[in-house]
Amino acid sequence: MHAQTFTAPSIARRAPALSTAHQRLATRHPRNAGAAWRQRLAAVCLVAVAAFASNGARAQAAPKPDWSLADMPSQAGRIFVVTGGTSGMGFEDAKALAAAGARVVIVARNPERGAATIATIRAADPDAQVQFEPVDLADLATVRALAARLRATLPRIDGLINNAAIMAPPQRGTSPDGLEAQFATNYAGHFVLTAELLPLLRRSEAPRVVTLSSIAAARGRIDFDDLQSERSYEPMATYAQSKLACLMFARELQRRSDAAGWGIRSLAAHPGVAVTELVARGPGLDSEQGRQWAARREHLQTAAQGAIPTLFAATAPEAVGGTYYGPTGPQEVSGPLGLATVPPAAQDAEVAARLWAVTEQLTGTRFPAAAR
Repeated sequence: MHAQTFTAPSIARRAPALSTAHQRLATRHPRNAGAAWRQRLAAVCLVAVAAFASNGARAQAAPKPDWSLADMPSQAGRIFVVTGGTSGMGFEDAKALAAAGARVVIVARNPERGAATIATIRAADPDAQVQFEPVDLADLATVRALAARLRATLPRIDGLINNAAIMAPPQRGTSPDGLEAQFATNYAGHFVLTAELLPLLRRSEAPRVVTLSSIAAARGRIDFDDLQSERSYEPMATYAQSKLACLMFARELQRRSDAAGWGIRSLAAHPGVAVTELVARGPGLDSEQGRQWAARREHLQTAAQGAIPTLFAATAPEAVGGTYYGPTGPQEVSGPLGLATVPPAAQDAEVAARLWAVTEQLTGTRFPAAAR
């Protein structure tokens, strides 16, 4: 649980009202003029101190650039759920968390790959506490079934990593619920999963939700007039919209947690551009994008490197709720860990609130309005 914070602008907005009250006090009671002046001076000082503290908090939010798995604190006794944990960054997340002592529930579509993943992790660490649960994030019935199983078997969840994704399939697909496939898998499925697991998250003393976005989010736009890409489907534009939605969800979840008292620390992360199966399963290695990716492959992040921002967000004590972490090299494709660039579109609180409401309607899933 973390306390609500007040930034310098929020306090500064209170200063004029305080000043006016002090003037009235001095006018009506001249003997109190000195006291009023001192109170006004104290208010001004408070604003200055708050501004300094706000800037300091921003600086402290920047992680150590060379943060690595060696810096990860013990995760013994903690329980994590990782979506898409059978390959890529999700696998690296699950492996690292298990090695640090956590109990890890890997959720993905393919049970055979799940069994192979469990075997691989246990071959390196026979004592690893890992299990597999099947889910298709594009099928909300299976998401709800997964959540019901976890609520029945887990005492709590300390960390939820919303990692699974598909990228830019050449043809538009639809989910069993009638949603566009990338919107459903990357964003809506995680929205529902987070809502369904909120009771378990709230049983943790320090719950975290880490949602994966992408540098593609900078090119995204939430098109409420064609949210499911029915009028026009452009694979990468649709992917960018889904990843922008993920980033907006992470930030909006933090705002709502603070307002409702859920106690969730919600963070976002992106891996830069990492060597995973995402291109092969999406546009394909023989596509123009696949060829460009292959030509740059040796200069890209490994999956293990791409997982570092997520693992920092999920485990580092200094990770700050509402913050976006990623590599800081040119165009954030690779490089040292740091604060990722939040695109202007992701900073629009009104659009984020509208997207949240629309998603609740589309999925038939609502988060509680207040703490319970």
